[in-house]
Amino acid sequence: MTQETSMTGRPVISATGLFTPEQSISNDELVASFNAFVERFNAQNADAIAAGEVEALHPSSVEFIEKASGIKARHVLSKEPILDPAIMEPRLEERGNDELSQMAEIGVAACRQALERAGRDAKDVDAVLCAASNMERPYPAMAIEIQQALGIDGFGFDMNVACSSATFGIQTAADYIRAGNAKSVLVVSPEITSGHLNWRDRDSHFIFGDVATAVLVEEEAIAPAEHWDILGTKLKTVFSNNIRNNFGFLNRASPDGVGKADKLFVQEGRKVFKEVVPMVAEMIVSEADRLGIDPQGLRRLWLHQANAGMNRLIAHRVLGHEADADESPTVLDTYGNTSSAGSIIAFHLHSDDLAGGDTGLICSFGAGYSAGTVFVRKAA
Repeated sequence: MTQETSMTGRPVISATGLFTPEQSISNDELVASFNAFVERFNAQNADAIAAGEVEALHPSSVEFIEKASGIKARHVLSKEPILDPAIMEPRLEERGNDELSQMAEIGVAACRQALERAGRDAKDVDAVLCAASNMERPYPAMAIEIQQALGIDGFGFDMNVACSSATFGIQTAADYIRAGNAKSVLVVSPEITSGHLNWRDRDSHFIFGDVATAVLVEEEAIAPAEHWDILGTKLKTVFSNNIRNNFGFLNRASPDGVGKADKLFVQEGRKVFKEVVPMVAEMIVSEADRLGIDPQGLRRLWLHQANAGMNRLIAHRVLGHEADADESPTVLDTYGNTSSAGSIIAFHLHSDDLAGGDTGLICSFGAGYSAGTVFVRKAA
């Protein structure tokens, strides 16, 4: 699906917002916790392991994590229980129905920063789209709760396209602008991914972190002088089981936790790498060509922050050379994989220095498979 500015309104990105949890877990801390769990598990199951009835667990290492992903640390909302070898999952206090939920709270913080940066009042916003990979509940919609907390008189709804949720949300918001159905839309991505990660799985225990981002998409006529023109957007999905999370109210884990690992994040990493890299690179290049943009002339790529190796190969295929940190900045090393928020964090932290007329690309890709591109140009 492709959209470009050609109807009633011209959509732009007026501002972005970012909420970062105070707590962070380094690879050293994570490995120490994981290896303590492995040692305890192997000791408790020594006889079964010797008899070949249970497979021994293998320790992790900082070197393994950084080579596999490029991640060095990740922010989380609940550090202590994650690092406790007896718990190894976040423990966030359950809130009452009359209290602001945890997901809405961090989403509101990101939205308020975006509104402040744009000089916009919440009453001027028409809609809130909560675009994230894991929702705190089925309903009421997180977007409506965020809308209520901000004091927005309009509408809101949730959408989930896993790691591509934010870019899919941006195109949806841009479509409302183009069609004249809204003038100002907040796309908020509160990602509490730590709750859906299996911290006991050596192949993935290091991947995710918590964060919230917000993107204010508006009609150009009301946007601040400093904004980003949305030149065109494209979305693509191809079904794949190589990244999956089965958790849901119809198939939740039993009270004793049996089967819980199957209800958390799992992936076939090598298959994902092999299949997603060429798909995304070709999508970027072909869409740039359709829009009359030279992909090798893109000033900056704000790619999905999932894996340093994937980003390096995609950037090389798009730019025609090995991209440096200025051309393809990373936040993966300090934030970890934050699902749909990753490319928005990179854009938020690494876009102010570009000059008027510079073009760039916000791109996401992940489970589904799903992929989204948003080509932007800084207003002169």
